[in-house]
Amino acid sequence: MANAFKKPLFLAVLSGLLLALGWPTYGCPLLLFVGFIPLLLAEKHWREQRKKAKLKVWANAYLTFLIFNFITTWWLFYASAFGMLFAVLVNSLLMSLLFLAYHMVAKRTSAAISLVFLVSLWLSFEKFHLNWDFSWPWLNLGNGLADYPKWIQWYEYSGAFGGSLWILIVNALGFLWLSKLPNLRFGTVFKTVFPRIVVLVAFPIVMSLWIYNTYEIKGRTKEVIVLQPNVDPYTEKYDTPNVEITKGLLEQTDAIITPNTEFVIAPETVLAENAPFDEFYFSPGRYMMLDYLKKHPKAQLLWGIDTYHFILDPKDVAVSSNQYRPGVWVDFYNAALFLNHQPELQKYYKSKLVVGIENLPYKSILEPLLGNVMLDLGGTISTKTVQTERSVFTADDGTKVAPIICYESVYGEYVTGYVRNKADFLAIITNDAWWNETQGHKQHLTFASLRAIETRRDIARSANTGISAFIDQKGEVVSRTKYDEKTALMGTVHLNSSLTFYVRHGDFIARIAAAVLGLLCLYILLLKRKIAY
Repeated sequence: MANAFKKPLFLAVLSGLLLALGWPTYGCPLLLFVGFIPLLLAEKHWREQRKKAKLKVWANAYLTFLIFNFITTWWLFYASAFGMLFAVLVNSLLMSLLFLAYHMVAKRTSAAISLVFLVSLWLSFEKFHLNWDFSWPWLNLGNGLADYPKWIQWYEYSGAFGGSLWILIVNALGFLWLSKLPNLRFGTVFKTVFPRIVVLVAFPIVMSLWIYNTYEIKGRTKEVIVLQPNVDPYTEKYDTPNVEITKGLLEQTDAIITPNTEFVIAPETVLAENAPFDEFYFSPGRYMMLDYLKKHPKAQLLWGIDTYHFILDPKDVAVSSNQYRPGVWVDFYNAALFLNHQPELQKYYKSKLVVGIENLPYKSILEPLLGNVMLDLGGTISTKTVQTERSVFTADDGTKVAPIICYESVYGEYVTGYVRNKADFLAIITNDAWWNETQGHKQHLTFASLRAIETRRDIARSANTGISAFIDQKGEVVSRTKYDEKTALMGTVHLNSSLTFYVRHGDFIARIAAAVLGLLCLYILLLKRKIAY
């Protein structure tokens, strides 16, 4: 074992496998708490050679993160081979550059300072990855604990960044303790370092289990139906008229609706005819929906739609607008609609967009250079238009529901915007059919549990091909469908109006990490000048 720890290539591969095999929904998250340690040992090996080792350190790190990214997100291939390669290669590059920065700092400062630098840098990167145009936070470390909600009930205070911080601290301290051992024989490691790591991992879990067992689910209940039409998005969805889709969805609802049903939720872009919104407003499908509501006085419909709106006035043109022809622009929307017994139709536009599919990053710069290079997933090959405010839908009795569309459910602080706007429960509408029967749709479901814990809101989740589910305020999946089946699921949601610490303060851990990183960079810069003198 001691000899193995002196082989950097072996250590890089081991780190990649540990991180990948710790990921939901097939892995054991305990592996995440030691996943970085082999790579840190490999970096220490190259650093102690006292030779220029930047390229070797970077190559080792890139191999680690390439293995991690590929094993966890290879399923993107089913949506786009180019998209998968881009996500895997670029995300691995970004992660490896972080590690290279750590290496450069470790050569100039103490082990403790360099590890604090690594932790704060990684958390800052995860926050950055939530907000820039190439946003891809799927592999933010705190998400890796999503399959075990009983372990992370304290996310209501810290959000998923608390999980990232926990994982990074355990890895950093584990490496620090290993570095001080005279040898890395199995017996020595098992007797000295392993018990400390167990304590660091066990304490937050024990605290979480206490919160889990003492937390009482709050609020009045509402009866909800989530629909799962199971329409193939590649061959069927965008070729079926809205009126036929509407008829089928209402037939599904009829099979299980009761006089107490108040919400009927259908998936993202389930109305996919791609007609102008004004045309939909006067369409047979909408009148069919309104007639159905007359027969069911308590029922209200929250459905997804793919639609657009023409713009003739140049003053109304936004960065996301697409030129249709000279003098005419068009805004495309991935939207949620809410129809109830009020005259006004409520709508919300998806605003966290999938890179390269719904959004051309840095459009004002790249579009003049590259043209329209958006990926075709069966719908509109154009940039979608977003909105700045997290709208909530208001039901007949004043109940407020958050319309969270697909990818938006991966963004913790983003979802708190709905709750601060008084959402009583969360509705996630999604279409996970792009990835077939792979880990993709399963991981996406588990991430919803994080949002339930962070906000202490029940979730009703409607997915085109599955998995549709009801998730309680503790993040537990109460009931769910199978993947690839046409069905409807009845459940209840609790209404909660209280705000958690995380809802009030958001990603404060990431902001603190960014401040610490700034101070450390200043310190390292001054230290470098001192050395130069």
